[in-house]
Amino acid sequence: MTRKYFGTDGVRGRVGEPPMTPDFALKLGWAVGRVLAPEGNAHVVIGKDTRLSGYMFESALEAGFNAAGVNVLLLGPMPTPGIAYLARTFLARAGVVISASHNPFHDNGVKFFSSQGHKLPDSVELEIEKMLEAPMTLAASANLGKTRRAVDADGRYVEFCKSTLWHKRSLSGLRMVVDCAHGATYKVAPLIFSELGAELVVIGDKPDGLNINRDIGSTHPEVLQRAVLEHKADVGVALDGDGDRCIMVDADGQVVDGDEILYVIALARQRSKGLKGPVVGTQ
Repeated sequence: MTRKYFGTDGVRGRVGEPPMTPDFALKLGWAVGRVLAPEGNAHVVIGKDTRLSGYMFESALEAGFNAAGVNVLLLGPMPTPGIAYLARTFLARAGVVISASHNPFHDNGVKFFSSQGHKLPDSVELEIEKMLEAPMTLAASANLGKTRRAVDADGRYVEFCKSTLWHKRSLSGLRMVVDCAHGATYKVAPLIFSELGAELVVIGDKPDGLNINRDIGSTHPEVLQRAVLEHKADVGVALDGDGDRCIMVDADGQVVDGDEILYVIALARQRSKGLKGPVVGTQ
């Protein structure tokens, strides 16, 4: 079967143009619910970035899942990796991401994670495409899904991210610039780094629904470079609109990636303590 809607990373397009319309999102939520939870009595989690259209698609998807008898747990603005993580920890049948990643605000998209936080297999996406062609039927009135909001989603993901740092380490003494791209990380990223002990300068943390990725974030590292030099920071981190891409900048304003990141963090820690000489402790 040839794919009609799903690309390499879910369904994506310009808002208001097929397939990124509210009526399609309604049908998509229903189709996913019918495929992943044909017996009903299940729930999914839905998270999004900060695009204005996210409210509309969230409501449409929610209605579609409810029509299929599936309950919905709304996470609000949440980085894509956080949605994958919470799909697993909330024992959800699926995690739903409403985002167009590093694209401008006028684009949006929907992608799905499995109950284990992994990308859905191609075979499942093909089943969903097939279901999208079927007439939409509602679950019995007594079996319609319900929706509630997860009030502790941010805290759960913040604690998980902090737990990935070796317990005897912290970021205490580091001055960091964090660029949230006016996107999905605008709340959790500052919390994570500040609770790990870093002194923060935060930029790109005032989303208005239209400014996501606009001349800021990981697609515009020059903004981070200037901020690191201006604030004499030890290190800078820039994220994209949905929080699954990261660029780092060292104290000299140079972009680093890969294995260099560990070196830069170790060097910044030594500088913060007034130490000189070879860098140690990068493992």
